[in-house]
Amino acid sequence: MARKVLVVILDGVPLRNWTRLFGNLEGWVQSGDARRWVMRSVLPSTSASCYASIHTGVSPQVHGATGNNTVFRLNQPDVFSQLRAANYVTGAVTHSFWSEFFNRSPFDPVRDIEYDEPESATINHGRFHTMSGYGLINQMTPSDADLFATLTMLCQRFSLDYGILHTCTLDSMGHRFHHDCPEMDNACFVMDEMLAPWIRQWREMGYDIIVTADHGQDGRGHHGGDDPLQREFALYYFGDATYCGPFDTLDQLSLAPTILSLMQAPIPDTMQADPFLKP
Repeated sequence: MARKVLVVILDGVPLRNWTRLFGNLEGWVQSGDARRWVMRSVLPSTSASCYASIHTGVSPQVHGATGNNTVFRLNQPDVFSQLRAANYVTGAVTHSFWSEFFNRSPFDPVRDIEYDEPESATINHGRFHTMSGYGLINQMTPSDADLFATLTMLCQRFSLDYGILHTCTLDSMGHRFHHDCPEMDNACFVMDEMLAPWIRQWREMGYDIIVTADHGQDGRGHHGGDDPLQREFALYYFGDATYCGPFDTLDQLSLAPTILSLMQAPIPDTMQADPFLKP
């Protein structure tokens, strides 16, 4: 049976922060309502490179988005385009890089910051933010509570079959404060507490849910390289699909074909990694 799926990407959360600080998510794992695995990002473990790989299922060496300054409309088949070809309704509440990669580039804030395009071949309902002016002193991130509410609104208003939400709050906090500090502990605690009621609501609406990151961060708030702190993070799954992945660490390139597998949409030949969940 095809499923409805929501994916939540919490940018820049290393594995040790998930298991130590996200009490609601870990509580659901202990109660059997969710499952958790370790996933490893592509290289470079840079934000834009990971975003592109999450949805195309190919490495940065193939899609060409080798950093945050190489953002363009990608050529490979992706999750949005495959789902639209199967007549599913798609939505995104994310950083504008996702719009540029999978819809239109360059990003025009007047045209692209909010749109509803039922005939789009990729993203039907987009709500994007740019973080223009971002720096260590001023994070320029929207409230995560607002982002969660926006995704829920799109699900209710447009009956999304697939939706993705991406927030940079914790990545920005990690760059600013690093990770061994009360500020970071509290930021993860607040995120976990704010997200929990929405997970309950989305499950009641009939969605399978994946909560994960794009990459980790090391103790100095850095990522991009091959250190396990920079590359490894948790992936939580709420649903009853069958796990068929490896017994150790999941490959980030397997996320795109897994989403398509759950929704019984065609997996293109460009996605070489095997799905780790099947309906």
